[in-house]
Amino acid sequence: MQYFKSLAISGAFVLLPLMRYIWQHIAAIIASFDGATPLPIFLKEYYKNNKKLGSRDRRILNEMVYSYYRCAKGLPAELPINEKVATCLVVCGIQNKHIEWLLSDVTTHEDAYNPNQNFPDEIDLSDGITKEEWIDSLLEQPDLFLRVRKDMDKLLSFFNKEGVEYEQLTDTCIALPNGTPIDKMLPEHMYVVQDASSQAVGDFLNPQPEEEWWDACSGAGGKSLLVKDIEPLVNLTVSDARRTILVNLKERFRKYSHILPTVHKVDVTNADKLKSKLEDSLFDHVLCDVPCTGSGTWARTPEQYYFFQQDTLEDFNKRQTNIAVNAAAYLKEGGKLYYITCSVFREENENVVAEITKQTGLQLEHQQIIKGIENRADNMFIAILTK
Repeated sequence: MQYFKSLAISGAFVLLPLMRYIWQHIAAIIASFDGATPLPIFLKEYYKNNKKLGSRDRRILNEMVYSYYRCAKGLPAELPINEKVATCLVVCGIQNKHIEWLLSDVTTHEDAYNPNQNFPDEIDLSDGITKEEWIDSLLEQPDLFLRVRKDMDKLLSFFNKEGVEYEQLTDTCIALPNGTPIDKMLPEHMYVVQDASSQAVGDFLNPQPEEEWWDACSGAGGKSLLVKDIEPLVNLTVSDARRTILVNLKERFRKYSHILPTVHKVDVTNADKLKSKLEDSLFDHVLCDVPCTGSGTWARTPEQYYFFQQDTLEDFNKRQTNIAVNAAAYLKEGGKLYYITCSVFREENENVVAEITKQTGLQLEHQQIIKGIENRADNMFIAILTK
């Protein structure tokens, strides 16, 4: 191959040792990673403990690791680790040119890859998305999305001048290649990093001045900030069981110059503790963006796909139902509850909605998958229920 000739001419006599070096590290990473922590955090710590790995090595290893977790479950378990990793890279499509020579003497088994082995047949997906298109979408890293808060024309002019690759999806949504160093390009007050499907939730909301809104599972405040950017004069209450993430939420509100909401640290699954915090409060609208498997986002976090355990679905279903039923008690007559997940599983979506209506008497107005596959975005689910 001409490529290897050029390597030899340039003095690349360390090719074989370097190949062994990379394969040793990829084997060590896969053997030691158990899915207990997010993969980016694990890799950051691994690289910290292996300082000899340069930036090129880390990029190679990142692509190898992510490709492995995207499709390894669709390959025969008995394959040697190097052949399995190599096959996953080919199936996912090699992005890094330096990986090609790593695979020069490794046998790949694309014909053995069976995506239908990746996931149990008995798990049903929500209406509007097929298992085949969902599994196929997991092989590709989604884009980076910005919700542009102000000065869209100025932002686009800057991108065009600097030659930044982008696509404008809506009046406020911009898609960029994943990894674009946007934080080094733009003032942080101009935009929010938020997936296109998450932004699309705003199309179902219609906040009005002085309305009372409660974000029951606020996390770091993505949906809360969306509501406030649509209508700054809503009266907002937020809650989450995690103190540190509420601190993060407050920092984000200050960054975007919004008045801080009323904040409660409380586990919404506990009706008594919730009552002690909210007392007799009633809300026009309640957002329930509940904890879930995150299956709609697994293209970004393929390690969660790889380590998913089917028996967790029942636990999520019970917790999600509990949260939504408890939250519904604080709706005004005629108020709306927005049940939201980033899951594609019927067990977490339509099945929970059916249980909510059964236990609360809320009327279902609308439910659907917000499918982001065509836009290289996440997939979400939303249901709107009225009291």
